[in-house]
Amino acid sequence: MEKTMEKTKARVKLIRYTDVPGELIASAARLCYAQDTETIFDQDPGQAEKFVGLLRNMGHMSPIEHAVFTFYIEGVSRAMTHQLVRHRLASYSQRSQRYVMHGGFDYIMPPQIKGKKVREEGVDVDAETYFKETMEYLAKRYARLNEALGSKGESSNEDARYVLPNACETKILMTMNARVLLHFFEERLCLRAQWEIRGVADQMLMLAREACPSVFNGAGPKCIRLGKCPEKKMTCGEFEKIKKRYAKL
Repeated sequence: MEKTMEKTKARVKLIRYTDVPGELIASAARLCYAQDTETIFDQDPGQAEKFVGLLRNMGHMSPIEHAVFTFYIEGVSRAMTHQLVRHRLASYSQRSQRYVMHGGFDYIMPPQIKGKKVREEGVDVDAETYFKETMEYLAKRYARLNEALGSKGESSNEDARYVLPNACETKILMTMNARVLLHFFEERLCLRAQWEIRGVADQMLMLAREACPSVFNGAGPKCIRLGKCPEKKMTCGEFEKIKKRYAKL
């Protein structure tokens, strides 16, 4: 029985993160200068939070790497995860199109398609309907090819998957340390980043900030840290708007 296909949207969960990350970061930083290390891991939570904020302001970032965060991301496209895994200082586990049958896959539809028309054989067709029908067509072709290859699971899936689209929904588990996360947010919260990964990054920031405000308060696209947009002629022109959005977080 074929699965009913649906368009979907990104959902992010913070699955695990370092226990009391601010205190660990403070301990790591103070270890560098501690004559007496007996109580190095006995940090006052409030003082640790302030100290971590000071570390960020000083640019002393290596202690921040000790805090680690694991996110479960679903309802995203393969196009999005191809961008995500370019952030190499991270660990990823992704749902396989080789081991998992994709005869009726969910898909991600770009929001810009809404309200548009596609010219098809001299007739204007609603773009959302056209997109949905294309996904259903590819799912049927995938199923028929898989059948022609013997429907043997891994050995047939691995070749039938060549017709699956970038829009195909996927699920991925990602682990990053806090310093890498800050860099990820700087790159992917920029308005020039692709809309889907930007939306995922925004969800991740909200979760990370709640878990470790001393590190992630004030985090955002790199223009927040720099105080101006570095993109020159390619600027989005929305720096003041972005500053209001993220500088208060």
